Amino acid sequence: MTGAAGATVVTSATGAGEPPVTAPRSTPPRVPAADRGATRIADRVVAKIAAQAAREALATEPGGPPHPHATVTVHHDIARVRISLELAYPSDLADQCAAVRRQVARRVEECAAMTVPEVDIEIEHLHSPPARPASGRDRRLR
Repeated sequence: MTGAAGATVVTSATGAGEPPVTAPRSTPPRVPAADRGATRIADRVVAKIAAQAAREALATEPGGPPHPHATVTVHHDIARVRISLELAYPSDLADQCAAVRRQVARRVEECAAMTVPEVDIEIEHLHSPPARPASGRDRRLR
């Protein structure tokens, strides 16, 4: 005899006013997480994470240099990242590149759970600082 939720109900032989006893339902054994499957994150997704991290590290302003571009090669849980970017000049290029490397490695590890042993940076172009607008007097039309 089955009761609620498919549990087997066992009644006593006498059946004289005793409440039925419900036998516990057996649960299937749990499969370890490693044996259940795998999650694969596409290279282009990791590249988008890396490019966004480079933007964060550079704190680019609207109208500033174009966004960095990232190329990523993933093998198991290791991501090799190459960033192409444009930087302002004059500035400390080494410091900016180091900040980009740190931020890219940290964000890819956080978001994609991948190790980033190296981040190659290619500086494609150097930008002069934006020209400051002239004072109000100098901008008058003559």
